[in-house]
Amino acid sequence: MTTASNTLPRPAAQATPRAPAPAAATPERTNLYMPIHKALRSLMMDTLGRVGRVDVFDADELQATLGQLDTLLTFCAEHIQHENDFVHTAIEARLPAGSARTSGDHLEHFEAIDALRCEAAALAAAPAEQRMPLALRLYRHLALFVAENFQHMHVEETVNAATLWAHYSDAELHEIHGRLLASLPPQAHLFVARWMVPAISPTERAGMFGQMKLSTPPEAFLGVLEHVRPHLDTPGWTKLTRAIGVPQVPGLVNMR
Repeated sequence: MTTASNTLPRPAAQATPRAPAPAAATPERTNLYMPIHKALRSLMMDTLGRVGRVDVFDADELQATLGQLDTLLTFCAEHIQHENDFVHTAIEARLPAGSARTSGDHLEHFEAIDALRCEAAALAAAPAEQRMPLALRLYRHLALFVAENFQHMHVEETVNAATLWAHYSDAELHEIHGRLLASLPPQAHLFVARWMVPAISPTERAGMFGQMKLSTPPEAFLGVLEHVRPHLDTPGWTKLTRAIGVPQVPGLVNMR
């Protein structure tokens, strides 16, 4: 591969350009991709780390690690299908071929998921003397899968999101998101919350739980809080409970 210095002429020396004036602040638009992608990135990084350090001679640890990998791959496949069914469908409805780039990526992701499942199965069934090279192969291929997904998610959060903003109002985007959420079973909501809530910012958490508090029965709301509490550090938990107006012990919540 040639470098830029080998192919492009060096520009003549000139004064350093003055930094542009800051752009005027613009209201944040609804980004359908961002919160779930933060959950995905968190689960991907955690799983990649576990696969990289797994003790292949400890049967319980290996089984648990491959179990989390299977969970990740299932989550990825379901996420792809949700984007295809709800988000990409919305883009295509108002801009034909507007999601073509990321739709093509999705087909490759399904193939990569199948290949990683095969490698994981081979590692699980291998005799002890073959496990270390198989684990290393799985780790490297999972790392490539994660890296490609990180690039893919960036395109969706910027290019695809801008396309949605150009063709949909925020109210319409919330309606699309609502239909997607309504298609999920309760356990899926809890699983996503476990990875999403620790991965988003305190402001995003406060907004998420503030809306949930208004629209969810109290018992279900407290159940989600209790579900995510073990995965938040003390400062994060304190900021959340203060922001949404509940005591720090979910079982003693007095709904306001």
